Amino acid sequence: MLETNSVLIVSLSLLLLAVVLVASGVRIVPQGEEWVTERFGRFLRVLHPGISFIIPFFDRVGYKVVTKDIVLDIERQEVITRDNAVISTSAVAFTKVTDSPAAVYGVVSYPQAVCNLVQTSLRAIIGEMELDDALSSRESIKIKLKAMISDDMADWGITLKTVEIQDIQPSTSMQEAMEQQAAAERERKAMIIRAEGAKQASILEAEGRFESAKRDADAEVALADASKKAISLVSDIASTSDMALYYLLGQRYIDSIRKLSDSENSKFVMLPADLKDAVKGIFTTKG
Repeated sequence: MLETNSVLIVSLSLLLLAVVLVASGVRIVPQGEEWVTERFGRFLRVLHPGISFIIPFFDRVGYKVVTKDIVLDIERQEVITRDNAVISTSAVAFTKVTDSPAAVYGVVSYPQAVCNLVQTSLRAIIGEMELDDALSSRESIKIKLKAMISDDMADWGITLKTVEIQDIQPSTSMQEAMEQQAAAERERKAMIIRAEGAKQASILEAEGRFESAKRDADAEVALADASKKAISLVSDIASTSDMALYYLLGQRYIDSIRKLSDSENSKFVMLPADLKDAVKGIFTTKG
């Protein structure tokens, strides 16, 4: 009976040990991760999502690698452009581990390595650009940055999906200088606009004077032609009769008297008793 109990205890112990060994060799990898296993400190294989088995005490899970897209914030840094302007810039990189062993064995910390690589490459790219180009060429910087670092990251088993420039800002002193420059530029444009307006006004005024003088000259010519025709008609009539001359002179005389009477300073208007003889006398004396 004692021997039977001993055998039973040993059997249960062995069964329990077997269960413990099997359980310790079972690994369930969640979706979105890959586990890198090692045997005696050397890389063995990669455990993919699902259930896998390893040999207890010989194999172990050395690294648990996230295979989902990783968003890395690139810290803000100051960069000097080619024209010696200081600007601060930050970025964000979207990466994905495509080769887990390369990611864990190729570099000590691949997130930190990617951040440092993006920072140094960003400084190099912006350092070759003028300030105005750096502030207005985010898409160009993005393309150059991705092309520059993709190959280096591929050696670490990491794929750079995209990189975005979050912000590019001049330093405080540079912002003040740019604001002053912008104000000066606006003032210059305003002065040009005012000068153009004054120029156009002067041109229009000169054109107006020219047109007025031209019309006055045309009017003088027209009056001269009318006077010439009138004199010609009077001369033709005077050659046959003096009554026409008497009539014209009388009409001018009466008009002058009327204007004199309309004046505010005039008090009395004296008319000759014999208007016809007076006009005749003027004409006779003039002749």
